[in-house]
Amino acid sequence: MALKALFLNTSLKPSTSPSHTSALLDEAAYWYQEEGVETKEIRVADYTVLPGVEPDMGDKDEWPQLMEEVMAADILIIGTPIWIGEKSSVAKLVLERLSASSGEANDQGQAIYYNKVAGVVITGNEDGAQSAAKDILFALQDFGYTIPPNVNAYWVGEAGPGDSYMDTDRDNEFTKKNVKMTAYNTMHFARILKENPIPAKGNLVE
Repeated sequence: MALKALFLNTSLKPSTSPSHTSALLDEAAYWYQEEGVETKEIRVADYTVLPGVEPDMGDKDEWPQLMEEVMAADILIIGTPIWIGEKSSVAKLVLERLSASSGEANDQGQAIYYNKVAGVVITGNEDGAQSAAKDILFALQDFGYTIPPNVNAYWVGEAGPGDSYMDTDRDNEFTKKNVKMTAYNTMHFARILKENPIPAKGNLVE
């Protein structure tokens, strides 16, 4: 059963610059690829994504082509750095644009994100990972994504200015365990939903 996982990296930096979030997403990609899952990472900062509440904001808005990738994926992983103690502004923008399509329905009358699963990968100095994960995962389930247990993998440094993820030996056992759990739990639920989609009856008013 072929599965596709899409990583939306919401770093503030374009792909011409190294990304600590991308480095941790690479760790997750390893486990997906071990299980034959196709992975693709998109650095959102490489695209012109306009703020707004419509699926297509018109002139120069490149979100619609990213949305095609979202819809082609069984698994969505949002990767974000922590800035000022919370998810990046790009992550917030991505959630707003995903929300713009949450009222659209699939052929069963459910939200178009039904039968897809999601998780988060987070990097940053100091704290904010759990708060960022809470915000992102709540929004995604509200849109219709299925959120398996333990799908928030993160790395944070010590308090105060210091090393970021790629500046370390990347050997934190907690982070490695949670990256692997995020990958395997999202894969497991994606396979379940491929074979047993959520029935529409409970989502429709009769």
